[in-house]
Amino acid sequence: WTWELRGLFPIPPEPAAPPVTNLAPRLAYSYQPPSGTRGVLSFSNWSSVAQWSTTHVASQAAANDALTSKARELTSGATTEIDRIRAIGKYVQGLTYISIQTNLAKGGGYKPRAATDVFARSYGDCKDKANLMLAMLRTVGIESYLMAIYAGDPTYVREEYPTPSQFNHCILAVRVSPATEAPTVFDNASVGRLMAFDPTDPYSPVGDLPDHLQGSLALLMAGDAGGLVRMPVTPPDANRLDRTTEAKLGLDGSITGRISERSTGSRAVDARARFESESRTDYDARINRWIGAGVPGARIAKITPNDDRVANRFGLDIEFASDRYAQMMGGRLYVFKPVLVSRLQRIELRTDELRTQPVVLESQALAETARFELPPGMVVDEMPDPVKIDTSFGTYVTTYEVKEGVLVFTRSLTLKRATIPVAEFESARAFFTKIRDAESAPVVLVRK
Repeated sequence: WTWELRGLFPIPPEPAAPPVTNLAPRLAYSYQPPSGTRGVLSFSNWSSVAQWSTTHVASQAAANDALTSKARELTSGATTEIDRIRAIGKYVQGLTYISIQTNLAKGGGYKPRAATDVFARSYGDCKDKANLMLAMLRTVGIESYLMAIYAGDPTYVREEYPTPSQFNHCILAVRVSPATEAPTVFDNASVGRLMAFDPTDPYSPVGDLPDHLQGSLALLMAGDAGGLVRMPVTPPDANRLDRTTEAKLGLDGSITGRISERSTGSRAVDARARFESESRTDYDARINRWIGAGVPGARIAKITPNDDRVANRFGLDIEFASDRYAQMMGGRLYVFKPVLVSRLQRIELRTDELRTQPVVLESQALAETARFELPPGMVVDEMPDPVKIDTSFGTYVTTYEVKEGVLVFTRSLTLKRATIPVAEFESARAFFTKIRDAESAPVVLVRK
C-alpha cells in the first residue's frame, strides 16, 4: 500500500494560532497481525497500550534505603498529604534534566531508568523524574502513576489511533484523598481521585499544570485500570492577575506612582519563569522597557519581585516617576491615559490579511484598579464611556469614577480556554479591537 499527501503549502505564522503540529497533516496507520502470530507488536485499543506501557515501568520504581531515607527526610515536617507531595515534587523538579536514550529497539524510549539510579546520579529525563517521584511518594504512603502525554499541543493525540508513539513527554498522576484540593485534581472511574503534576517543568508547582498540557489526552499507566484520560483545564479565576496602581499627577504633566501585581496559577508561573530565566539585570531592564512603553520618560525607582511557590503566587511591586506623562494643551487642558501599562498576554489580530487559522485562547483573568490623584485646580472635563463586552469566550469591562479629586479607573478581562474557528474570526477580532480602543481612550482635565 502507498499513501501520498500532495499540495502541502507552507503554514504562515499568525497571532494566537494553534501549534504547527495541530495544523500540519500527518499520516498514521494501525496494523493487526493474523490471530496467533507472535513477535509482532500491535495495539487494538488504549487498554492494551496502557498494559504494555505499565510492564515497562512497573519494575523501575523499587526503592532502597538511601532513597527511602531521603523521602522521609523531605517530608518530616509535612503535616498534610499535599505538603508531602509538594516537598517531594520540589526536590524532583530541582534535579538536572538530561535525556540519554539507550536500548531504543527494546522499549528503551518508554522505559525509565531505575529510580535508585536516578536518585544516586541526580539527573534524568521526564520519565526518569516522574518515576523517581513515584518511588519516593510510595515510601511515604502515597500512590501515583506515570502518564504519557504530548507536550506542546493539547490536541495532538488522536483517540482513534491507539499507540504509545503519539506521546513525547511523561508526567505523574498522584492519587489523593478528598482532603487535597487543587485545580489539577480530576476523577478517574477506575483508579480514583488523581492530581496531575509535571515533575520536569521547573516553574509549575504541585497543584498546577503547564498550559500546553491542560486539556490533553494522556495515557494513564495503571495496568488493567489504565487507558486514555483527559487532563483538567484550570478555570480563568485560577489563572488571575490582580493589579493596583496608585499615582499622583502634577500640574506640569509629571506622574509618580506605584504598580502592584499579584498573580496566581498559570499567570504566576509565567511571571516566575520570566524572573528565574533571566539575570536580575536583564529582568530589571525588561521591566523598565515595559513601564516605559506606557509611561514616556519613566524612571524606575524600585522593582520588588516576591515569589510564593507553595501557594503558586507571584508578586511584583514597581515604583516609578516621569516628568512628561500627561499632555498640556494651551495651558488649560490636561490629557492623560488611565491605562499605564499593557497587558502582558495581549493579543493583536491583524486585519490586513485573510485569516487562515483558528484563534486559540488560554484561560486567564485580569482585574485592575488605578487611582489617580488629580493636580490641584484641575477637574475632569471629558471621560471615556464605560465599556462592557460579552462574548461566548470572554468578557471585558471598564469603569470610571471621580470622587474628592481622585479618578478611579477599573478594567477586568476574563478569557475562557477556547479555539475560535476561522469562520468566527471576525467576532474575536472585533472583541480585541474594542479592548484596544477602550485602553487607548484618554481623560481630559480642565482648570476650574
